[in-house]
Parts: sequence; structure tokens; C-alpha cells
Amino acid sequence: MPTYAYRCRECTGTFELLRPMSESGAPAPCPDGHTDTVKLLTTVALTGAAAGPSAPAGGGGCCGGGCCG
Repeated sequence: MPTYAYRCRECTGTFELLRPMSESGAPAPCPDGHTDTVKLLTTVALTGAAAGPSAPAGGGGCCGGGCCG
């Protein structure tokens, strides 16, 4: 399940929620109980190190792992 970041417009605090993609647009009250919140745009960084120890040294992908050809 993905994690979504939100910001409360009332107290300006930020918080994260782990929820299904189908609920990403659902209202998300802040931990202090305020309901005027907005979902933040976040980015995800994917690196070869996150793939685990069995990943090719070149990071995989087309021509990066030496499997093309």
C-alpha cells in the first residue's frame, strides 16, 4: 500500500497516511482533528540499491544489466 502525504491548512502540519490507491483522494483529517487538508505531490526515487542484493551491479534495466543483445 502506498503512503500519501497531506498538509493541514488550519494548523499547517504535515502528516502521512498508508492507504490503498483507491482511497488516495478520500478526505484525510489531520492528527489534530482538522478537516481542511490537502494531499501533497510527492516523488518516489528508485535506485538499484533498493532492488536488493540479487540485482545486477549495473542497476538493471535495458543495457544496464548486460542482458540485452
